Amino acid sequence: MLDQAMSVPMLRSLSYLSLALSLALPAAAQADGKPKQLVMISFDGAHDVALWTKSREIASRNGAHFTYFLSCTFLMNKAQAKAYQGPHQRLGKSNVGFAKSEDDVRTRIANIWSAHQEGHDISSHACGHFDGKGWSQADWKQEFMSARIALRDAWKNVGVADKEPQGWEDFATHDVKGFRAPYLSTSDGLVPAEKEMGFQYDASLVTKGPALPQVVNGIYRFGLPLIPEGPQHRLVIGMDYNLYVRHSKGVEDKANAKTYEDRTFDAFEAAFNAQYDGERIPLQLGFHFVEMNDGAYWRALDRFVSDVCHKQDVACVSYSEAIPLIAARGKPQQG
Repeated sequence: MLDQAMSVPMLRSLSYLSLALSLALPAAAQADGKPKQLVMISFDGAHDVALWTKSREIASRNGAHFTYFLSCTFLMNKAQAKAYQGPHQRLGKSNVGFAKSEDDVRTRIANIWSAHQEGHDISSHACGHFDGKGWSQADWKQEFMSARIALRDAWKNVGVADKEPQGWEDFATHDVKGFRAPYLSTSDGLVPAEKEMGFQYDASLVTKGPALPQVVNGIYRFGLPLIPEGPQHRLVIGMDYNLYVRHSKGVEDKANAKTYEDRTFDAFEAAFNAQYDGERIPLQLGFHFVEMNDGAYWRALDRFVSDVCHKQDVACVSYSEAIPLIAARGKPQQG
């Protein structure tokens, strides 16, 4: 399984070719003068191996590229876990735990490399999933460096240095261009640290609805939107966890999973249609590598992506792919 996942995959369908060609066109090249409707799907944590497989399959089937915000503690073996220390935390602490085993890490890094080769963004969710609202620039940089080193040395640290793909170190050091803060919690030190580390974008904000990013100190700052949901059309952050809390107060409720799935799909479709038929502001939706309420939100995701990503004037893209298309519109807000 490891060797198979390591091999550099070819573009397996014409849908990928269609996406590549569409991204090469100017953002406003539609016959009606409207820009393409961009859809950005992202995942926080990026740890569960089965969900790596599932998400990559959804993307391949629909010609989509996703963004994976990786928590680096899921790349750490036991020795590294004991040595890891987040800012202002004790040694060996992580709010999301660590890898189950070295075999678990080996399978995960093979998925990461395959996803990277398939055109997805591998971005950072830091390491221990701590709340950084009080962190300084130095604190953020410390956590970012821990994440970079864990990714760079992952193959060596689990005893498969000989299987490390050519180009991995360059990828780990230079191609991780985005970040989303755990809990969407930020501080004044975040953007300067991102700038120092060479990040291109941050996706930690929340906006009143779909919005173009702000550009702050050269960093594109994206926000998950509030979208109407449910019978009362109350606003909720367009993310699976927030829907989970809305629907079942954060407690598993398998009996009503189909209802939650349908409500979520309807909310996604309505948010999409409002932009597709309107100003074509990019739509961002966030997920976790956890199937809450018996997988209701992942099933809604699959249905949504299958419905919209095949449209000729829609591009389901990673954040890094979205940036030049948004820049071509000439409207990013300068912060």
